Amino acid sequence: MQIFNEKQQNLAHRINEDTTLKNWKDWKWQLKHSVKSIDKFELVSGIKFPADYRKKLEETLEIFPLSVTPYYISLIDVDNYENDPVFKQSFADQRELITNSSEHSDPLAEDKDSPVEGITHRYPDRVLFHVSNICSMYCRHCTRKRKVGDVDFVPSKAQLEKGIEYIKNTPQVRDVLLSGGDPFMLSDSMLDWLLSEISQIEHVEVIRIGTRMPVVLPYRITDSLLEILKKYHPIWINTHFNHPREVTDSASEALAMLANAGIPLGNQSVLLADVNDCPRIMKKLVHDLVKNRVRPYYLYQCDLSEGLAHFRTPVGKGIEIMESLIGHTSGFAVPTYVIDAPGGGGKIPVMPNYIISWSTNKVILRNYEGVITTYQEPDSYEARACDRDCKNCDLDLKMQPSKEYAATGIEKLLSDYDDSISLIPEGNERYERRSDEDNG
Repeated sequence: MQIFNEKQQNLAHRINEDTTLKNWKDWKWQLKHSVKSIDKFELVSGIKFPADYRKKLEETLEIFPLSVTPYYISLIDVDNYENDPVFKQSFADQRELITNSSEHSDPLAEDKDSPVEGITHRYPDRVLFHVSNICSMYCRHCTRKRKVGDVDFVPSKAQLEKGIEYIKNTPQVRDVLLSGGDPFMLSDSMLDWLLSEISQIEHVEVIRIGTRMPVVLPYRITDSLLEILKKYHPIWINTHFNHPREVTDSASEALAMLANAGIPLGNQSVLLADVNDCPRIMKKLVHDLVKNRVRPYYLYQCDLSEGLAHFRTPVGKGIEIMESLIGHTSGFAVPTYVIDAPGGGGKIPVMPNYIISWSTNKVILRNYEGVITTYQEPDSYEARACDRDCKNCDLDLKMQPSKEYAATGIEKLLSDYDDSISLIPEGNERYERRSDEDNG
């Protein structure tokens, strides 16, 4: 699909008047021309900031740098930028300099749960592998502001090998999440090497990648990248759409390429004040996602990172949004609303309360419409086979995959899973005559 609308053309020509569609869709060209200063932002976007406002922005950028792709800038409504959800996520705000006492540089204590450089091991069977500090865009609401954008740093192979060695020596790790920064900022060859090393670890069952590239730089999803990813299934990818405006034709094309490569896709949104804190916006977003074969996975309460107070909503706003989704749309379109516990407690689901009360034999429930109903508990419940002695269990728990085979001959007629009622020898004259009559 050739996507290069008039607005993008005008924007691209402000960067370089010789820019072509091929340039625009080249992810490396986009990175080369990323906007990292107010002057260039004004030039590329066409927005002119008032002098006093600009001065405050400059103070913000001294602490929290700016980096936005030309593609993502092209999504901004320049005539109403102050209320634009794309602008608010990508451009500096002087309120980022306000730090509350409840905020922290590392609110989730990722560094404290890091046994070796680059690894956060918080949950029993999975680790986060921090493989890059660089992103194609510095999101203003980023929980890792302490790392992302402060120094353009990509770990060396030697540093990544420390993380790989930890995973090899920790057999309970069955799930590895590559995060950053953005893992897709690594070169194709580095990604190929990294995925190859991890996939060869016997106890690793799945590799996940967290990336915002389909949102802010969809042209990074190339045929060569897909050929690499397809070698290391099962690969799962979670991306980060926060608003329906981000689900563009280019984004949809990138998502289709990933889905067609057999990669399950999920999405993690952050609840952001004045960006998506509206039931109608979130419902439109989740519907757009599932149309693109992306499963809404998490809706995050905004973390207690420094300078994010203006983005945070009350938890009640998140509950209101969940009330507007559960029962009102398909279950697979409803994300889990979570608070990532300060201090490293992990993700805690926060949901509307559907249990009103219960007794020893009855549960009182309400549904999304407010209908109150009862569920009758069993009069008595005792596990008949299990003696609850797990340590000495000798039961056959039947957890291995079932053996599949096709029955033949008399066995086929005796089986309960095949509907055949007869075995007809090849060349049977009577059945051939039937066939001739049916075709005549």
